[in-house]
Amino acid sequence: MTLPPPELAEPPGVVLHAAAWTDVDGAEDDPQDAAAVNVGGTRHAADLGAPLVYYSTDYVFDGRKSEPYVESDPPNPLSAYGRTKLYGEGAAGEQAWIVRSSGLFGPTGTNFVRTMLELARERDEIAVVDDQRTAPTYVAQLAAATRELLERPFGVWHLTAAGDATWAEFAEAIFEEAGLDTRVRRISSDELGRPAQRPAYSVLRSEKDAPVLPHWREGLRECLSRIA
Repeated sequence: MTLPPPELAEPPGVVLHAAAWTDVDGAEDDPQDAAAVNVGGTRHAADLGAPLVYYSTDYVFDGRKSEPYVESDPPNPLSAYGRTKLYGEGAAGEQAWIVRSSGLFGPTGTNFVRTMLELARERDEIAVVDDQRTAPTYVAQLAAATRELLERPFGVWHLTAAGDATWAEFAEAIFEEAGLDTRVRRISSDELGRPAQRPAYSVLRSEKDAPVLPHWREGLRECLSRIA
């Protein structure tokens, strides 16, 4: 049973809606629950009556382009997760900044950087896909860019780190910057065999006056220093 949002004495000045179902493969098995969180939850956040920042994803695109996606490109998600995030964009309403980002990582929580460091404690070699290219983005830099974005008009905005990499290239950079000898074995998405299909190319760039983020490698160094 989904409960309505509580009544507030007065609405907040702005709502940052970062909660989401992020289990991409799990959404394939349970699309209804994923939609309840990513669409229904967003609708509840919008019902608070305040301007809303909704964090979306590069997975709203199908990855068939060979150059970066911009805000005017038509979405075409390949996975249940991508579809729920796209529908969530619509549920955010007209008074919303739709922030599409990609490859988010930080010093806490579950993310690619922390997963690679944990696996490196157990293995000398880690298999990582090398046929999915994105722009890994450090959450602290995304947060700073979000603050700037609040001075821009409502609408869809692409906010990602500068540069791009495959997940294998990103893993190699993690081990290099962390001073680890762990090797990366580059594999294909078919070899990995995950339930949800990911876009082969999902680098995002802005065609608008969006805040500019540093290169992903700079974000990686800052993240690793926080973890250390």
